[in-house]
Amino acid sequence: MTELAPKQITYCGVCTWPLEFCEFGISLPRCQSWLASKHPELFSTVYPNTPNPESVSASAPSADELASKLELATLSSDPKEAKIQAELLKKQAKHQLKQEKELTKKQNSKIIIKRIERNKRKHIISISGLEVFQIEPKKLAKTFASKFATGASVVKNAEKLDEVVVQGDVSDEAKEYIEKLLKEQEGLENVKVEPS
Repeated sequence: MTELAPKQITYCGVCTWPLEFCEFGISLPRCQSWLASKHPELFSTVYPNTPNPESVSASAPSADELASKLELATLSSDPKEAKIQAELLKKQAKHQLKQEKELTKKQNSKIIIKRIERNKRKHIISISGLEVFQIEPKKLAKTFASKFATGASVVKNAEKLDEVVVQGDVSDEAKEYIEKLLKEQEGLENVKVEPS
């Protein structure tokens, strides 16, 4: 009897769904541009009748383009279809604006690593500003504890925000690790990680 190999499924980097389901989501133009840039060989099989978004335009449609599509959809002969199309375009516009705001907020934020002297030769580092980047402080503390073989915990600072406290002076290694985490997230390569 022959064994069947499991099928390899590629997931979208934008909506995290399988590629075949992206067309049912709100962020279809962004999903298409991601697929064209990351997997151009799959783009022609998943969207055979769609032109490559890289050749047409590198970004998702702007709010003005969506507004013009909305006007064209209202001129359609079928009122129910026009209404559904209008609602879909409004949701796409809202979703796009929301994601643009989140990205600018993340790009303007920074992660601060403080080196604090505990005794004469003993130090701890405090890492704050992680809440904006969707990095879970508890998982990061556990990772630091195992990676650096030190104690690490999550505490609330004076502003009632979580910060990670790591025993020992491992600020350089922590900075490198956090920068690597941020590079994995799309569009966050230029975020500052500042030791102070």
